Amino acid sequence: MSQAKTGSRGELPAIPESLPLPVYDNHTHLEFEYGFTVLEPDDALARAAQAGVRGIVQVGTDLESSRWSAALAARDKRVLAAVALHPNEAPELAEQGQLCTQLSEISRLAAEPRVRAVGETGLDFFRTGEDGRAAQYESFEAHIDIAKANNIAMQIHDRDAHDKVVATLKRVGAPAGTVFHCFSGGTELAKICNDNGWYMSFSGTMTFKNAPALRDALAIADPKLVLVETDAPFLTPEPFRGRQNAPYLMPYTVRRMAEVLAQPLDELCALLVANTERVYGSWEETEDE
Repeated sequence: MSQAKTGSRGELPAIPESLPLPVYDNHTHLEFEYGFTVLEPDDALARAAQAGVRGIVQVGTDLESSRWSAALAARDKRVLAAVALHPNEAPELAEQGQLCTQLSEISRLAAEPRVRAVGETGLDFFRTGEDGRAAQYESFEAHIDIAKANNIAMQIHDRDAHDKVVATLKRVGAPAGTVFHCFSGGTELAKICNDNGWYMSFSGTMTFKNAPALRDALAIADPKLVLVETDAPFLTPEPFRGRQNAPYLMPYTVRRMAEVLAQPLDELCALLVANTERVYGSWEETEDE
């Protein structure tokens, strides 16, 4: 393994007991720093394998990280990529006159064979005020078009904007593999996803003691629409909430999901694998092989 670069948030937790069947982390950010302990990709993926995580979707949030994600996926068959401009990037890019130019580059990256999703894109009304929302809508709708043009999935970032995200998807037309990344709604949004065939990706937040609404949503979600992710290095599951997250910690979330669903762990793992491969395709092959 390569060496980790230690940041300021303490030592990484130990590798947990492996899952009985290896699953996928369908949303993670290996490149993020911000004071975290940065695991080199080989190290992060080796640790993940020890915990029963067979592969990841490495997700871009701007042009630089999208290029990095696509390049990593091109050279490592444990990795697929998602590329996009995060909704919080859109207002600033629009103000600089760069939004259209950068969307064109995202469109180019989306055509690469191991880029299997556009994301994360969507709407975020938590950090962006009224004056930036037009740019977010423009960017979101452009990303939807890119996903549909390339026949790949789309990962949605939805914060304080459930109704507007749903309305946009219905108005514009959602890609076939629409995924609500880090699902943050309750049973009402879960029912909407069930009705429309949209995937719900649960993260470590569903393990939090103050998140019963997420567990209620999981309990009624169509099993064929359930995915799992880390959103590492954020949203670390219990019992390590507040510390740094990484793909190898996903077993804590999967085990809690099995408890909520009263489902044998191996059956849930098999379901998650089937659902993830239905959305993103095979990790072993490029689409043109």
